[in-house]
Amino acid sequence: MANSAQAKKRARQAEDSRQRNASQRSAMRTTVKKLHTAIAEGDKEQATSAFQAVVPVLDKMARKGIIAKNAAARSKSRFNATVRAM
Repeated sequence: MANSAQAKKRARQAEDSRQRNASQRSAMRTTVKKLHTAIAEGDKEQATSAFQAVVPVLDKMARKGIIAKNAAARSKSRFNATVRAM
C-alpha cells in the first residue's frame, strides 16, 4: 500500500491509465474482430471497408503506446495482404 502522498497519487494515476488503456484496447479488438469476420465470410467489399476502419485505429493505439509500433505495422501489412488476396 502506498504510504506517501506522491505514491498515492501515482497509484491513482496508474489505475486511471489502466482503465483508459483497457477500454481503448477493447475497442481496437472489436474493430479487428469485425475485419476478421468480413474476411471469413469472403465479402471483399465489407472487408475493404473494415480494413479502412482498422488502419487508423491501429495507428492511434501505436501512437498512444497501447500496442507497439511494429505490431501495428505488422498487423496492417497482414490484413492488407489478406484483403487484397480475396
